[in-house]
Amino acid sequence: MKKTLLAALALGLMATTSAYAFQEAPMLAELVEKGELPPVDERLPDNPTVVEAIEVGEYGGTWQRAFKGPGDRWGPTKLMEERVLKFAAGPDGEVKLVPSYIESYSVNDDFTEFTFTLLEGLKWSDGEPVTTEDVSFWYNDIFLNEALTPTFETTLAPGGNPLTVEVKDERTFTVKFEQPYVYFLEILAQDSTVGPSLDRPSFIQPAHYLKKYNDHYASEEELAALSKEHGVEKWTDLWGSKGPIAAWWQNEELPVITAWKIQGGVTGNTVTMVRNPYYFAVDQEGNQLPYIDKIEHRLFEAQDAFNLMIVQGQIDMQMRYVTSNDFTFYMENAEKSGYTVSNWKSANVWSLVPNLNVTDDVLRGLFENADVRKALSIAVDRELLNELAFSGLGEPRSTSPVSGSPYYSEELEAHWTDYDPEAANALLDSAGLGERDGDGYRLRPDGKRLQLVVETDQDAYANLLELLADNYRDVGIELLPRVIDRTQWDDNRENNNFEVQLIPFDRLTVIPADPRRMMGENNFAAQYYIWHETGGKSGMEPPADHPIRKVWASWGKASVAKTREEADAATNEMIAEFVKNGWVIGLVGEVATPVIVKNNFRNLPEGLVEDNITRGVGLARPQQMWIKQ
Repeated sequence: MKKTLLAALALGLMATTSAYAFQEAPMLAELVEKGELPPVDERLPDNPTVVEAIEVGEYGGTWQRAFKGPGDRWGPTKLMEERVLKFAAGPDGEVKLVPSYIESYSVNDDFTEFTFTLLEGLKWSDGEPVTTEDVSFWYNDIFLNEALTPTFETTLAPGGNPLTVEVKDERTFTVKFEQPYVYFLEILAQDSTVGPSLDRPSFIQPAHYLKKYNDHYASEEELAALSKEHGVEKWTDLWGSKGPIAAWWQNEELPVITAWKIQGGVTGNTVTMVRNPYYFAVDQEGNQLPYIDKIEHRLFEAQDAFNLMIVQGQIDMQMRYVTSNDFTFYMENAEKSGYTVSNWKSANVWSLVPNLNVTDDVLRGLFENADVRKALSIAVDRELLNELAFSGLGEPRSTSPVSGSPYYSEELEAHWTDYDPEAANALLDSAGLGERDGDGYRLRPDGKRLQLVVETDQDAYANLLELLADNYRDVGIELLPRVIDRTQWDDNRENNNFEVQLIPFDRLTVIPADPRRMMGENNFAAQYYIWHETGGKSGMEPPADHPIRKVWASWGKASVAKTREEADAATNEMIAEFVKNGWVIGLVGEVATPVIVKNNFRNLPEGLVEDNITRGVGLARPQQMWIKQ
């Protein structure tokens, strides 16, 4: 990662398109000629967003990719998300915040008011206008609707006070906070305004379509009938990132503003996305984007099957599930299979996540013991893992901000990473785990063998679990590896039904864009986090002296700080508390990430950083990519 990549975060400007004669894809021109679609200049905004393509492309083609089933919905989503502001990489690799579907925005001097103006003539994919009526609908009928938003995300309620929205006119609205919020724009680019959709366009939802599924507009009887029609228990289940109505992944009738939209829903072994004829962006020569007509995702289950698809030429461009431990295999087959192997760098750190809220009382007590966590960390030979499981393409490190991040710390990167099984054994002995069974495994305080079930959804890393099992056997712990389906893996995490998970821990670049990972959300302390977010209404309360409370307090300070300097100081406090407690055990990170690119696939930039913060491959603006016919 370039040291300047994320430290140089800046705000991008909008180009003008008034001098262009707009062009469109031949497939759309045919529909215009038949009278089935308005002309391109009537579909585009008056002044469309300009995406400076690496190379002006050609229209047409189908982008072939692969996916792992309904639980893999985020992979396709990241190809086409549109926040009000989004992270994008320029030709020099510098990451900037650039406007998406807005004409302009402004921030007042004390960072309490953020004003946005929608593009004039912006339309949903069904041709209906996008206006501040859609903003009001999102704010009043979704965000402030307790049935759909029972609690406010911490990122949208700094200091516990949720944002408010004031509509100025048909295109302009202002978002207000009761105190300064210097990180708000980065938060919008990462997670937008959160649910209850999947693609999460900031502040807007298609009111003309969704009102009939909302209790502010429909009666109980009408909602009950719609719930029955769509096979869900209650009307709120129609919403959310898995809902049959509000999730683009499930509902081809849902109006969107993205470059592509679903066709046919998630059925069978193939998921198809087709171009949105009303997409609001053009290239530098006035050609309406996207260039590519369709994206098809074919289902696979095992890594070997995916790799076979690659060598058989069935993948045009993909990073997701292309693993570093298969790097040699990809290179050996590249020439004969007609692809190249590009390289990005992952900001993830492959990590073990012990569940502090596990339902097993004895394990919970052990995981809460800092000496046990340190022993679990220093018992790992990270150099060996890097060589054998990551082809030597990563760095042994803790789960902490990656190099190039403004929040990177060399000291934190090395925290508890020295391989020292002798010291690990001593720590475990002193933690009351000195007794062993006939096979040399330690006994828990209740007399049972100390076993850790470690699960992953990626069979490509089964060898990593085997190596870890060898390391832990050396200190008297039995690691039981489990490779399970992605949907089950997600469910286990969401339902607090796991002991330890192996995950690529992400969001380690622009930390304030999503601090929730380090606050425990959906990983090492999910029940504590739920308790914190709901004000004690649900979840599990941590002990009064638990250090996770310091993490939450630090973010509380950062989110209401009056200056960037004050906010960053508090953010660094949060990071240090998270890392030094060792709740998440980092293994190997900053791995050089191979990307499969067919020889006729164009406009994928080299060497960018892949992170959930910058929306994965979405950082490269896939709407500019094209396939040479």
